[in-house]
Amino acid sequence: MEQVRYEVDGAVARVTIDRPERHNAMSFQVMQELGEALDGAKADDDVRVVVLTGAGERAFCAGADLGGIGSNAGPTRMHEARGGPAALFKALWHLGKPTIARVRGYCLAGGFGLALSCDFVVATEDSTFGAPETDIGLWPYQITVPLIRSMPPKVALDLMLTGRKVKAPEGERMGFVSRLVTVDDLDRTVDELAATLAAKSAVVTRWGRNAFYRVVDMAGEEALDYLHAMLTVATHTDDATEGLAAFAEKRPPKWTHQ
Repeated sequence: MEQVRYEVDGAVARVTIDRPERHNAMSFQVMQELGEALDGAKADDDVRVVVLTGAGERAFCAGADLGGIGSNAGPTRMHEARGGPAALFKALWHLGKPTIARVRGYCLAGGFGLALSCDFVVATEDSTFGAPETDIGLWPYQITVPLIRSMPPKVALDLMLTGRKVKAPEGERMGFVSRLVTVDDLDRTVDELAATLAAKSAVVTRWGRNAFYRVVDMAGEEALDYLHAMLTVATHTDDATEGLAAFAEKRPPKWTHQ
């Protein structure tokens, strides 16, 4: 891969958009390579947490950059390319492993949606978030879903209608920034959170996280019926048996991730 770096350290995979000169904007190639990286992390049983970030100090991701497709791509190709961000959002939701967006600098438009499609957003105090598409005669259609899953819908609508940008402290108050940190504390906080998540049972985390994303758009009664059934299924895993035994015996559990 040329525009995305994929590195694995123990149980943690780090996926880095590597276009700092373009504020890590998502070209068509970046979106393809991000998809490949996420597929690789999903298939690797040793990877239990994914950290998504942008190279440099100026931006996590400034949004989609479809200029690399070419002016002669044609309407069908352009339509498919424009679906790249939505495909990445879905890939993150269906990854089956906890995801952390490590944000420093600008996090805008499609990049905003990319960060909010992760389970956690760890952001420095000087980071800037926004959906400024209306300022250039567009609407942030695809990022609507990750936004309204991460904050009250009318708050998301405010950001989309006005196009205003907000700093990370306001993002924390809105509910979409999970951890607000100084620049000096960014990597330590991300590493500690990743280590905490990686120490959990992989099967418990995967099934529970999948259940969360499945019920988030369900009606209440339908969701409760599904979750009731999942609880019974989950109690038959080896790690549920081990976890209950370890609790009774007052010792740390030894996960087999089964």
